[in-house]
Amino acid sequence: MQDERLAGIIEAILFVVGEAVSPADIAAALELSDDQVDQALDALEALYHSRDRGLSIKRFGDRIQLTTKADYAPEIERVLQPIQRPSLGQSALETLSIIAYKQPVTRMEIEAIRGVGSDYAIQSLVSKRMVREVGRKDTLGRPILYGTTEQFLSHFGLRSLKELPEIPAVDEQTSFLDEDQLSDDYIQTEQTEENSRRD
Repeated sequence: MQDERLAGIIEAILFVVGEAVSPADIAAALELSDDQVDQALDALEALYHSRDRGLSIKRFGDRIQLTTKADYAPEIERVLQPIQRPSLGQSALETLSIIAYKQPVTRMEIEAIRGVGSDYAIQSLVSKRMVREVGRKDTLGRPILYGTTEQFLSHFGLRSLKELPEIPAVDEQTSFLDEDQLSDDYIQTEQTEENSRRD
């Protein structure tokens, strides 16, 4: 298959799908090697960067998506109603930040850091597909562990979690041991509540 034709095919697939997809899935469906698909994607990216094209290839983790260029957002908004991102309140943003930097993390650990209940914020983030369950912690009660999703990366325009900004240095008096102790206190509280429910 010619390189230009393959690039055109992949461009058409990304356009029709609309959402982020895995290059490996495209390669498997077209019975091509991962390298062939990667080369075609590189060619598309080079084409979009070298000319005043309205599209671009975005990479989110191990997925890719065909999107419009941010430079053209004002003109697009004049013609279309602005596309609304899922609104995130202060509580949800705080919770999402903790999950992004500390994942995998339990609800009790999140609440230990925030100092307030976070069940509603977590469920809101799960419903917006920003956060998902990634397993269970190997401890008493086996609490759910949460992590971010590729929708999170897409929402904030990140290719991977490595692009998250660095956390500013904290005061030397602040100790992670204090945070761990606080987390342990929350775990004990949670276990007491669960035992009360069972009774």
